[in-house]
Amino acid sequence: MATVAPLTLRMVIVEDDKFMQSILLKYFSNFFKIEAFANGIDTLAYLQDGNIPDLIITDLNTPKMGGLELIKQIKASDFFNSIPIMVLSGEESSEMIVKCLDAGADDFIVKPFNPKELEARIKVVLRRTGNLF
Repeated sequence: MATVAPLTLRMVIVEDDKFMQSILLKYFSNFFKIEAFANGIDTLAYLQDGNIPDLIITDLNTPKMGGLELIKQIKASDFFNSIPIMVLSGEESSEMIVKCLDAGADDFIVKPFNPKELEARIKVVLRRTGNLF
């Protein structure tokens, strides 16, 4: 009988669209322990409570605090600035992609997306941190 290894990698999803949240949860819950938030304010509160994920995937257009501001806040913090951040957004302007990458995002994927491509890009980002799934 095969045993399943416990989920040790943690992912935070910042996405206000419940349907998109459910897609990401369904696809990645076998690999990650996932916490999902609808906005950047709740995400920062979660981090400030001592929760340090291995990866954050954020949308740009979330209420209260958008993804770009979240990236800036995280990268300005000595406690959180090493957390890899990927942007998953319907925004596809080159200018916004550059802003996000300049602010500290590790990758930018445009919606709609191929889950297999997202998985491959996650693996690339996590390889840089020494984490694999």
